[in-house]
Amino acid sequence: MKEFKLPDVGEGLLEAEIVRWHVKPGDPVKVNQIIVEIETAKAVVELPSPYEGVIASLLAEEGQTVDVGKPIIVVDDGSGPPATPPAAPAEDMVPTIPKPERQPVLVGYGVKPGAATRRPRKSTAPAAERPPAVEVRPEPVAPVAPVAPVAPVAPVAPVAQNVPRGTVFAKPPVRKLAKDLGVDLGTLTGTGPNGTITREDVHAAVASPGPVAVVAQGPDEERIPIKGVRRATAQAMVTSAFTAPHVTEFLQVDVTGTVEAVKRLRQLADFAEIKVSPLLLVAKAVLVAARRYPMVNSSWDEANQEIVVKHRVNLGIAAATPRGLIVPNVKDAHALSLPDLARALGALVETARAGRTQPAEMSGGTVTITNVGVFGVDAGTPIINPGESAILAFGQIRDLPWVVDGQIVPRKVCTLALSFDHRIVDGELGSLFLRDVGAMLEDPLRMLAWG
Repeated sequence: MKEFKLPDVGEGLLEAEIVRWHVKPGDPVKVNQIIVEIETAKAVVELPSPYEGVIASLLAEEGQTVDVGKPIIVVDDGSGPPATPPAAPAEDMVPTIPKPERQPVLVGYGVKPGAATRRPRKSTAPAAERPPAVEVRPEPVAPVAPVAPVAPVAPVAPVAQNVPRGTVFAKPPVRKLAKDLGVDLGTLTGTGPNGTITREDVHAAVASPGPVAVVAQGPDEERIPIKGVRRATAQAMVTSAFTAPHVTEFLQVDVTGTVEAVKRLRQLADFAEIKVSPLLLVAKAVLVAARRYPMVNSSWDEANQEIVVKHRVNLGIAAATPRGLIVPNVKDAHALSLPDLARALGALVETARAGRTQPAEMSGGTVTITNVGVFGVDAGTPIINPGESAILAFGQIRDLPWVVDGQIVPRKVCTLALSFDHRIVDGELGSLFLRDVGAMLEDPLRMLAWG
């Protein structure tokens, strides 16, 4: 038997949700066959099987959130029982009795042998003399000794109540998880052995905060747990909005020339079977402008107090998906030809809508475009993607009256909105960048002259 533990498919992810199993107990499975889809804080990922054999059991249900490193499936490969029997309850127990021989599953988990447990190993004293060393290891036990034999049981009952944080029964990794998620351990009811608070208890508190969740379902309202991509996006947007000083500028542009250029591109053999839209020329204009004004393609390094100017452009495209907003990016977009850029944009959007965007495709972005025009919106004030300094919102193209050579004529017009980090990009630089993008969309030939 082989246990397959949930791997870290991103950069330091702690958990993932089981979205859909592709196998069931009794099914044969081969190496690299897709067995499950999981949703992390960044994307939906397909996991292949590392073993060949028959599915013995599924250890997690669809919709369940599982910690990285926890077994999720057992494969019978003919090798006999698993080398490490499942011991989930033991992992959540309070370490009141030393277990120096237990090996942790993940770094940072389990009991770390201290000085009190190492001394008996070095000692030559007989086994009968070792209990005193064990008794002095947990210091809080000392004042309990004079009490009646049932005294150690007494604290179990109030564990579920509002116990002060310092006396809550929970392991250090669980305490850290609760701190990161903003959960007060003193308000939780532990479901582990002896009332110990487990990681599942903390996650349950986040998904259903307090008694309010009990009345969530009713005729007047519905509550949706915030998790996965949506939770990660929300955290990132809050961090960006309250860390980087945002400034947004607007520019209304006559894009009649862009619309005509798109029609001509669609007729070229080089763009056969490639989706060509105004977004392609907007992307090209942003790439050209980023080369003219490199500071827009940069980031703020708070720790080192430096501005990091990027020499490559990984162009992000904000995409709305059923699981929330994601921002995958086209790697080295500045080095692509116009047909290759069109293919890359098409593949990026298609993959995002299908929910198949991988975590690596959403990391390393340097500047972003959000196409709010597809929703029938003229403009907005976009929030900068964390780690970047600018984002351009491209509004819908509409027929509007426009003054051309002193005459009012109907033209194709859209509104551009540029949000930028004022620590890096001042008003003049932001205005120059936005003006040049607008100029290239008014006359696409400028992309050739400036690019």
